[in-house]
Amino acid sequence: MPSLSYCLFRSRVVRQPHWWAANVLALAAFCGAQDIGYAATPAAAPMAPAVACQKLSGLTIAAGAIGEPTSGASVGSAELIAADAPKNINGEYCKVLGAIHPVDRSAPDINFEVNLPSNWNHKTLQFGGGGLNGVLVSGLGYYNRQPEAEATPLKQGYVTMGSDSGHQSAIAFDGKFYLNAEALENYGHQQIKKTHDVALQLVQARYGGKPEHNYFIGASQGGHEGFDAVQRYPNDYDGVVAGYPAHNVVMLHLAAWNYAKALQGEGGKSWINPAKAKALVAMVYERCDGLDGAKDGIISNVRACEAHNASLKLLTKQNPIRCAGGADTGNDCLSDAQISALNAIDKPYEVGFPLFADDKGSAAFPKWTPFAGSTFRDGGIDILGTDGPTKALQYAPGVATLGLAIAQDPNLDVYKNFDPKAYAARIKDLAQRISANSIDLDQFKKRGGKLIMYHGLADDFISPYSSIQYYGRLKSRYDAASLGEFVKFYTIPGMGHVTGVFGARMSSLETLEKWVEHGVAPGTLLATDANKETQGRTRPVCQYPAWPHYRGKGDINSAQSFSCRT
Repeated sequence: MPSLSYCLFRSRVVRQPHWWAANVLALAAFCGAQDIGYAATPAAAPMAPAVACQKLSGLTIAAGAIGEPTSGASVGSAELIAADAPKNINGEYCKVLGAIHPVDRSAPDINFEVNLPSNWNHKTLQFGGGGLNGVLVSGLGYYNRQPEAEATPLKQGYVTMGSDSGHQSAIAFDGKFYLNAEALENYGHQQIKKTHDVALQLVQARYGGKPEHNYFIGASQGGHEGFDAVQRYPNDYDGVVAGYPAHNVVMLHLAAWNYAKALQGEGGKSWINPAKAKALVAMVYERCDGLDGAKDGIISNVRACEAHNASLKLLTKQNPIRCAGGADTGNDCLSDAQISALNAIDKPYEVGFPLFADDKGSAAFPKWTPFAGSTFRDGGIDILGTDGPTKALQYAPGVATLGLAIAQDPNLDVYKNFDPKAYAARIKDLAQRISANSIDLDQFKKRGGKLIMYHGLADDFISPYSSIQYYGRLKSRYDAASLGEFVKFYTIPGMGHVTGVFGARMSSLETLEKWVEHGVAPGTLLATDANKETQGRTRPVCQYPAWPHYRGKGDINSAQSFSCRT
């Protein structure tokens, strides 16, 4: 007769406690009724989803159950959403809304949503946010860059979760929350842990057990939060997908300030209007589109493009985009002031002192380069500003982080009166709190965690060089074989921050699942274009530093006609 402990393992009772009630008689037959004491007791009926959901309403969670400082958490509402409810694409689930309460009563709550499906697959998926957050991430939709032909994670059976990171705002770069120390810590990283721990308490209450696997997925600020999960809370997550991560956020926003300041140079003469940006981009694409073997509107061979267009940075007659004599003579060329601004933006920004242990001077990645296939228009936004330099996308994060997080002065004009060296101590301290730039991933690796990171090579907002720089630092800590065991890094030509000439969609969560749960390490991935004009074309997603090269024959819209070349 098998031992009771063996039976418990085989029956999955430890991992799926709700299974016990429905299958106890079969378990008794397998183990022997005398071993478990259930021979004469019929199994209790499983709790109906509506009843189980309703029991969560009003639930409180003690501060001691949450791994970062809080005053506990409370559930405000728990509602069973029927599978056939209007506009519901997620099947039947219990929608739980609540708040995690701060230690400092003047700090805002962290508002959260946890969705508990009736067909639970014994996994959780935490969604990341965007910008400076401030808006509740519901976890009800698709994850970043997910093909819409697939079911949402909630429909697949995942418990999904998200939060507003501990402040509420309707403006993308409203940084007023920075002035409260606890709200800053929550945004910086603590909300990740707090939301995760509260969700696991709700999982226990709803299903009677713990998940088998916990995942995190996000992009931009959500990618930053994925890095927080890996670096700060490695024991909580089995796998993470981090897209175009804003992980080095303090340096990212200092470089954004440098970017916006360059466009304001020479009394505004340095600003590049949308028509001029379009002319520059057109010239770059004309010269670079075919360097990967295919004239398809995507620049894949970025290094060759850079070499081919070095003259675009010159203030001489050799520069084909320079206006005659260097003066601004029209929208089909750039003046010397405008070329100088682009050169200032393109040069890695040096803050002048190290922020991290392996940092050699805190040089931020280049903020712009035409050789990366930038379009200067992403998500319908003119990156350089629609009608002036103060409307450039990089202007707002510079104001928010430098004025409110670093200087802590809402009245400071950072574009006239800010010197980073005067705030060196604060910048260093802030980087430890709100950046996720550590390359010590030893604990995550030790416990078998897996990280997939990716970045679009046409990202105008968070430069791909940010991720390339971080990956290079990882390679300085781990040898190639060791790093490849738990980190895969991909770059995607033509993909912008929001849109881009190649609207990549790929099944990154499925890829991560196979790696974590079945040991199938990802190689080259597949992306499908979601752009209306080119919808359905596919490309290989190559591991950095490789890029897709057209083989010279075959359908130019098929990934099978391309190979990854380094």
